[in-house]
Amino acid sequence: MAPLTLAGIERAARDQLAPEIWDFVEGGSGAERTLAANREMFGRHAFRPRALVDVSECAPAVDLLGTTLQLPVGIAPMAYHRLVHPDGETATARAAGKAGALLVAGIFASRTLEDIAAAATGPLWLQLYWLRRREALAALVERAEAAGYAALLLTVDAPRIGRRLRDLRNGFAVPPKIRAVNLDPALMAASHSAGQGSSGIAEHAKEQFDPTLTWADLAWLRERSRLPLVLKGVLTAEDARRAADHGVDAVVVSNHGGRQLDGALPALAALPEVVDALPPHIPALLDGGVRSGADIAVALALGARAVLVGRPAFWGLATGGEAGVGQVLDLLRDELEHTMALLGRPSVADLDRTALAPWPV
Repeated sequence: MAPLTLAGIERAARDQLAPEIWDFVEGGSGAERTLAANREMFGRHAFRPRALVDVSECAPAVDLLGTTLQLPVGIAPMAYHRLVHPDGETATARAAGKAGALLVAGIFASRTLEDIAAAATGPLWLQLYWLRRREALAALVERAEAAGYAALLLTVDAPRIGRRLRDLRNGFAVPPKIRAVNLDPALMAASHSAGQGSSGIAEHAKEQFDPTLTWADLAWLRERSRLPLVLKGVLTAEDARRAADHGVDAVVVSNHGGRQLDGALPALAALPEVVDALPPHIPALLDGGVRSGADIAVALALGARAVLVGRPAFWGLATGGEAGVGQVLDLLRDELEHTMALLGRPSVADLDRTALAPWPV
């Protein structure tokens, strides 16, 4: 019997992946308080269903930066999809396109930007970390624009990598056969080696990420591309307002899936203040803890234009390649439409804060 929830796909993926790969995918930073809180926050909201509404058709489509998503979901940027399946990002791209969902390809993708674009039939963005070698960033931006990517997403919550204790205990390093193929191998060398009590991911970030990045540097990126610019890692109204002042086209409310500052606000808790601080023309997306269509409905009701899902996409990829990712997205679609129907909110426009109440305690 096919899994009825994402939890079933999660269990199957855990059984299939090597323990150190599973820990790399699933782990958070520190005591993993924020990782757990991302999920727990959804349970603090109750639905306020409306009766006698025509819900014979529910429409989950949304517009995002000039593109229509048939499903208000994107695959969050994640490195090295080939860690869990040999087809890697091309399989994820095909599944996202068939579902009408967004794919955000990671800077450390294990398939070329061009191969991912050739496999994609839906919206495609490129995620960037700010590297010390700006010429490497500029080259990626140029390639992405030429290949038809529709936006750039800059991750801004990683001046250094969080203390991911699972990776440190495992001495995790990226296996030699899995590479970030869009960057010079010399730039990525540190990610492939780690001693006891160290992490190749952390050592690489320490060597290559530029911790001097400030708001003023965004102009440099703007000068090199006409693509819309999205900032991922915004958790406060203050930063939302600064993003708007600097001409950013969208923001992603995210704590990096609980992998950076442990104890940071759960993404869902930060969402309302970020949405309220942004002008109406700048959409906010939510990233962190989404595990069901009902979760998506909560995020949309609190003002998100769409959500990003990370780990669940890896679970699907690990268990079934393209078909597995498709199964994850199909479950989310079915659950979202089911929730919208029973809630009496047949379109995304009907989902607002009046659809929610605090869970009784």
